[in-house]
Amino acid sequence: MWIGIVPAYNEAESITQVINTLLLANIDLIILVANGCTDNTCELAARTAAPPALQIISFPEPIGIDMPRAIGVAVAKQFQPAGVIFVDGDMKGDLTETVLNLIDGIKQGLDMALTNCYPYVTRRSDLAVTVLQERSILNRKLGLYNKLGLASPSHGPHAVSRRFLECVPLKAFAIPPLSLAIAALNNLQIGVTAAIPHDLLGSDTRSSYHADLIAHTIIEDCRQAFRYIDGEPLAKVLNQTPEPDGYRIQRRFDLLTGF
Repeated sequence: MWIGIVPAYNEAESITQVINTLLLANIDLIILVANGCTDNTCELAARTAAPPALQIISFPEPIGIDMPRAIGVAVAKQFQPAGVIFVDGDMKGDLTETVLNLIDGIKQGLDMALTNCYPYVTRRSDLAVTVLQERSILNRKLGLYNKLGLASPSHGPHAVSRRFLECVPLKAFAIPPLSLAIAALNNLQIGVTAAIPHDLLGSDTRSSYHADLIAHTIIEDCRQAFRYIDGEPLAKVLNQTPEPDGYRIQRRFDLLTGF
């Protein structure tokens, strides 16, 4: 069984395309985790697919960036799937081939299959360069730069195996760079099996303020992963008090208890 997890926040313009992409890739169950939606995202999703192919989990208030991934994993683990694929609800690009390549990577023995969203050098903003530097440092610290380059579970569709689901703590799924570090240090197999330029993901361009907060979130997530790599106990790393900048402070880890 293959499960797709789709975080969504007011994605009425793209959710139909995302769900159809996963259906075309023969995903058995799509778990839509809607958080703080004030539009008709859930209604459109329900029109596109129905149970048992679709399960909707909806929170009336935003639960924080990447938290829907962890909530989705908590539900998905009950089904003991062969693997899980993550596709954000705003990715309305043509991603069917990307999804199939990621699934094939897991079938071929990887525990985490990533997408290279920078398959060729493009002009990048100073903010993007700063974020990519942190991702580069992380992948180099893990000894994976030659395999992964700048690929990261923080960016683009990616898939994980059942073994990954069993090895990585639920809380870490809401801190993508840390989940990567945990997997690597536990000798799970990680690789890149798909490539698509960032612009073709189909995500809408948002405000510069939002981009700045996202950048700070990813940077601090990477630095949290550095602490684990450098030998700090995982329990202490997971319980680190988030820095107030970025979106990290908004993550509702308390909600995981209910799942």
